[in-house]
Amino acid sequence: MSEKVVLAYSGGLDTSVSIKWIKEKYGLDVVTCTVDVGQQEDLSRIGETAKKIGAVNHYQLDAKEEFARDYVFKSIKANSLYEGSYPLSTAIARPLLAEKLVEVAEKEGAVAVAHGCTGKGNDQVRFDITVKAMNPSLRIIAPVREWNLNREDEIKYAEKNGIPIKPSKSIFSTDQNLWGRSIESGPLEDPFVEPPEEAFEWCVAAKNAPDKAQYLEVEFESGVPVSVDGHKSSPVELIRYVNEKAGLNGFGIVDHIEDRLVGIKSREVYECPAALTLIAAHKDLEKLVLTRHELSFKSKVEEEWSWLVYSGLWMEPARLALDAFIDATQSRVSGTVRAKFYKGGMRIVGRKSDESLYQHKLSTYDRTSTFDQNAAVGFIELWGLPSRVANEKLTSGKKKKTPLQIARTPSKRS
Repeated sequence: MSEKVVLAYSGGLDTSVSIKWIKEKYGLDVVTCTVDVGQQEDLSRIGETAKKIGAVNHYQLDAKEEFARDYVFKSIKANSLYEGSYPLSTAIARPLLAEKLVEVAEKEGAVAVAHGCTGKGNDQVRFDITVKAMNPSLRIIAPVREWNLNREDEIKYAEKNGIPIKPSKSIFSTDQNLWGRSIESGPLEDPFVEPPEEAFEWCVAAKNAPDKAQYLEVEFESGVPVSVDGHKSSPVELIRYVNEKAGLNGFGIVDHIEDRLVGIKSREVYECPAALTLIAAHKDLEKLVLTRHELSFKSKVEEEWSWLVYSGLWMEPARLALDAFIDATQSRVSGTVRAKFYKGGMRIVGRKSDESLYQHKLSTYDRTSTFDQNAAVGFIELWGLPSRVANEKLTSGKKKKTPLQIARTPSKRS
């Protein structure tokens, strides 16, 4: 009896070819594993296809609630946007998939796990590091990377070996889960070309969005969304609801130049209606209930948290330590945020919380204000003291110059 390998199986070209390839090149029996994180595909068909190709066993695991609760909600609390734009929709799912691979491998007594990642992308790092952190004894097999396979070679191999390939009418390569949809290939490889409307499935074109503004209210408790438009629901259903409502209003597209972990710059296009909406709402609520110092330091934590997750370091102790800080700030992040959608745009137009640090009697400009304006004179004197002293020093002497004149004076070298 041959030893086993557990393959992360999506039903796509790379992983379908890998079933036969691994058996042929490595002499291992292949157990396939498909994890449902909200990709909205016919998973039963995927399992049947895997067995037809040659898998000796197949696992279909429903991890949608776990993904939403233990991964997506952490991302919301961290306001995670890699390079200020990408809400980690694909990145945050990979460690969960890798975890399930390890669990199945241990159950099956497998000696290895496998995936269909290329050597160009970030996913290979996310899978490999998580697997090795959980079970260092498992071997990792990545046929596409190890054999430098390309799409043309894979199609020829599939045709030669009778491997059924799911026909695709799209010129785009996509990957999706509950938190977002990534779109690649075709005209998108030219960063100056505007993505055509047919690239998108979740977000309607702005011109086709409702002519009347639409509103959405999200209630948060301790930093996580618990209710939307007055209805409490499970994490999965809540995210789906926001995805649909925001997408129907044309909001949720990300189109930016991204620095991949391997050093390649790439043009990345995503549809993330719920992610962008919920992160924006959460961040706005934090501004209402957290102090300036908490917000300032948390912004640095968020940047590092996003970088660690993007870089495949979900299992890194530093990420767990940052989670501890983030969780400590979230105890007061409870309240309701109101968002307004119109023709592809979204902005926050209202927020309220019992934990609010906003005080009308201090902020108002009418006669009811309790703020003593005379106190500002002493504050300004002390606040500007370092700048005043420095300027006095800079402008003293025979040739007096203002700081701006000094800055504009060319150096002797130039």
